[in-house]
Amino acid sequence: MVSEATSIIDIDLPLDQSWEILRDFTQAVNYVPDLTGCELHPGPKEGRGASRRVFRTNGKFLDETVTHWEEKRGFVIRLHEGTGPAPAPFKEACFIYRIQPIGDKTRLTTTMSYTTRFGFIGKLLNKLFIKKALNGAVSKISRNMKSFYETGTPSNKTISEA
Repeated sequence: MVSEATSIIDIDLPLDQSWEILRDFTQAVNYVPDLTGCELHPGPKEGRGASRRVFRTNGKFLDETVTHWEEKRGFVIRLHEGTGPAPAPFKEACFIYRIQPIGDKTRLTTTMSYTTRFGFIGKLLNKLFIKKALNGAVSKISRNMKSFYETGTPSNKTISEA
């Protein structure tokens, strides 16, 4: 069963300006909590197939690859570790960024879509802990994106600092 955590927020910038920031695949370090760096993998820098490795404060890394791209609308990135699957406790995970114009502003919808590993235990953990934690994390990413887009100042404090 696929689960989702979604957040919607309005950014005080027109769509074109928001898209220019969103499409830059190196910018996540400026708004995703706990990231310390980002390296693009060889290949496309944007669009379907673009891929990056993000480094986290815990010393681990995560790879992210664009699987779907819609110019000035958003994209989907698959979360994975190297050539393997998503990190535990996820069986599969992707992050979806969508934007749309709302007058002279931009509505940003961020969604993490995922399935858990470990069968019944994974489903129970999702119900009790994971979904709540991801709802908070996705909301924090959206708020950080709004702040970074509007001010240009990085806003990637850890979840616990927020």
